[in-house]
Amino acid sequence: MAEKEVVETSEAQIAVHWAEEEYFHPSKEFIAQANMTDPDVIDRFSLDNFPNCFKEYADILDWYEYWHTTLDTSDAPCWKWFVGGKINACYNCVDRHLPKYKNKTAIHFVPEPLEEGYQHITYQELYVRVNEFAAVLKDVCGLKAGDRVTLHMPMIPELPITMLACARLGVIHSQVFGGFSGRACADRIVDSGSNVLITADAYYRSGTLIDHKQNADIAVDLAAKDGQKVDKVLIWQRYPGKYSAETPMVDGRDYFANDLVKDKYGARVEPERMPAEAPLFLMYTSGTTGKPKGCQHSTGGFLAYTAGTSKYVQDIHPEDVYWCMADIGWITGHSYIVYGPLALAASTVIFEGVPTYPDAGRAWRIAQDLDVNIFHTAPTAIRALRKIGPDEPKKYNYSFKHMTTVGEPIEPAVWRWYYDEVGKGKAAIVDTWWQTETGGFLCSTLPGLNPMKPGSAGPGVPGIHPIIYDDAGEILPQGAGKAGNICIQNPWPGAFQTIWGDRDRYVETYYARYCKDPKSKDWRDWPYLTGDAAVEAPDGYFRILGRIDDVINVSGHRLGTKEIESASLVVEEVAEAAVVPVNHEIKGKVPDLYIALKPGIAATEALEQKINDAVCEQIGKIAKPRKVWIVTDMPKTRSGKIMRRVLGAISNKLDVGDVMTLANPEIVEEIKKMNDESGI
Repeated sequence: MAEKEVVETSEAQIAVHWAEEEYFHPSKEFIAQANMTDPDVIDRFSLDNFPNCFKEYADILDWYEYWHTTLDTSDAPCWKWFVGGKINACYNCVDRHLPKYKNKTAIHFVPEPLEEGYQHITYQELYVRVNEFAAVLKDVCGLKAGDRVTLHMPMIPELPITMLACARLGVIHSQVFGGFSGRACADRIVDSGSNVLITADAYYRSGTLIDHKQNADIAVDLAAKDGQKVDKVLIWQRYPGKYSAETPMVDGRDYFANDLVKDKYGARVEPERMPAEAPLFLMYTSGTTGKPKGCQHSTGGFLAYTAGTSKYVQDIHPEDVYWCMADIGWITGHSYIVYGPLALAASTVIFEGVPTYPDAGRAWRIAQDLDVNIFHTAPTAIRALRKIGPDEPKKYNYSFKHMTTVGEPIEPAVWRWYYDEVGKGKAAIVDTWWQTETGGFLCSTLPGLNPMKPGSAGPGVPGIHPIIYDDAGEILPQGAGKAGNICIQNPWPGAFQTIWGDRDRYVETYYARYCKDPKSKDWRDWPYLTGDAAVEAPDGYFRILGRIDDVINVSGHRLGTKEIESASLVVEEVAEAAVVPVNHEIKGKVPDLYIALKPGIAATEALEQKINDAVCEQIGKIAKPRKVWIVTDMPKTRSGKIMRRVLGAISNKLDVGDVMTLANPEIVEEIKKMNDESGI
């Protein structure tokens, strides 16, 4: 008998049946002070005015030389923006603000320990510190424009200082999320070809001072085995003048950055006049295969787009105190903690700790102390704060004019708590949808123009023209009530230029699927595939429904299931691995890891722990499985494909559907029983 095709109902299709929510309108007070209240902006950024509309964003910046070509499509789909223009990102974020704002706070640093108090770094102090560290990078490390440097740093002020010092020299920085392991750092050192690593000795997390230096040793050793030698490791001290790690320094390789900077007192480094299309940084994102993708972001296009969206979507003014609770190790931190706000001369907050430590009131005390008026966080954090401290916000005297949510879709019930309790019914909320690859927001509402709608990201932001295709490449029209693959019809300046060192993978992953003509130089033939499923409501608002590939979004962090499976397979006893996303009240999704062992190997708790540890060691604790399930076999089709859908249904306590067409249907009952008996 021929194998019966198992019909899978996707999460996206189910989600389409959610009801559309009511509108919430911004207050008159907000509209009165908003940066964007001109409804003509939509016409100005229409496809008829593309690509020249983006001159509005580029003109927010200072240029050494103006560009001669707004969009160069000659190497489609590797778009080049503002070609011929010369610019420096550091100059735009620091130097140009000094005449008017040198005594204004650029960075408010909030250490996790309560007794340490706040640090306030003015634009003048930022200018001095960036210049002195740029001199270190240039003179001590011999770095020049086009070189790559890997950063593996926690949320301390030295991270943006290091990024800006690199940008001043035209050195391409590649920041690795501080919570990632030494192995993950090594992979990024090797791929980018870095021979300098900049890190920190220690940082705080939930009350513990963590030895971070040990990751540097692991990273350098593993990179060397893969053929990439790191000559110098620069270590910022969490407490200047004191070494806070137990891992010893390596003579001739490791240097305290704080000591090197002392020798450069008073140094001033002229900013490099960089071509607009020169790379500014690499940001590695999880892929659906084991190797992370190095998204290469440009200097002029990226900075113009982040400045424009920061000004008009987040409504940032120079006088605002803006707090984005993301980590700078992710794209949100690059775009909307460092480059966007600083380009606009705002005061940006950097918080070392977690929002729920030592209690659920910490975030609101910080907001009160610093008089934060723009707040930006992920649904994960909102869910956590709502769960453990639903009444905390009303205890504190702060006033947000604007709140952003980012990283994953937010449930309407959580949105309402965010609006009513955190925003006290006054703040405008922008629910943003975008990606590492896109550099900045794709869909959201313009807070001074559009009403908010819980659960919906909103329409495309100015200059972004989304379109939804079905699997056959047919367009799903507005209000069709069907989910499909959301794509962007046109290029935009914030989009990444390519995957570092792998143009073919870039084209195949993001453009090949709906390309109308692979030989075309016309941007209209190259829609960008986001990899997300979405539905477009009759009003043109988009609701994002999650990934169409197998990437799990844990607390807003995208983790490739293949990466987690690969990490578990380094344990020699493991034969097969399958990862499925499980719904989690706080984190959104968490991975469940199913393991089948090699013949003759017995399942033990010690082996479960060994596999768990391997995942954390290879990727980082963010990827820690909720549970490692050691099973006698995986549910498989007759062709041998592991049916992750069935495992996902079991983990999420859902109906597994018809499994009689599987090669081994009896295994499903066995795994279900194990799951039920676990009490999870």
